[in-house]
Amino acid sequence: MRISQLSAVSGVPIPTIKYYLREGLLPAGEQTSATRAEYGERHVRRLRLIRALLEVGHLPIAAIRKVVAAVEDESMGMHRVLGTAHYAISPPVESHPDDEEWRRARAEADGLIADLGWQVDAAAPARDELAQAVLTLDRLGLPATGDALRPYAETAMRLVAEHEIRTIPLDRTREEAVEALVVGTVVHGRVLDVMRRLAQESASARIFGISEARHD
Repeated sequence: MRISQLSAVSGVPIPTIKYYLREGLLPAGEQTSATRAEYGERHVRRLRLIRALLEVGHLPIAAIRKVVAAVEDESMGMHRVLGTAHYAISPPVESHPDDEEWRRARAEADGLIADLGWQVDAAAPARDELAQAVLTLDRLGLPATGDALRPYAETAMRLVAEHEIRTIPLDRTREEAVEALVVGTVVHGRVLDVMRRLAQESASARIFGISEARHD
């Protein structure tokens, strides 16, 4: 299909497609003449991936470029691709190794991961994310010890993570499997957050009762 058809099928404007091509996010089409190229289903899938990462995952272009590079690197195993996606979506967290409170929060996070027997790289940015959350809760007077976090980790998180990893379509092409892994990592995280808030509202109504007041 021509670029105009690719735009119509994907819903992505032609100028945006050309921008993705220039940035290396979208593979080049097959040149049929000096001014024309043909595109296929692979390009449609890639555009859907980019849009998901942008619109749902809210990733910057630089992070998407890293994810796309991992998708295209056939020498990279699935575990490394997952790590690349994790590193890309992790917000920057500044560690404070000289701060006693920070060290205690990081030790709490590392201790929980170790107690659970989870195989997580020592440099994984999610460790600092968890430490920052623990520290913030502690400063708000809501200590998040390993015992308090364990119910989340041992039940909900473990079951969700194993379900997502096991549903990767390994019977398809590597590119399709990797794209499914990346989308699952980025987009499902957003879905889980939304569903948790919906479940909280339902639990609140059941436990506290529903008042007549409604939020605008």
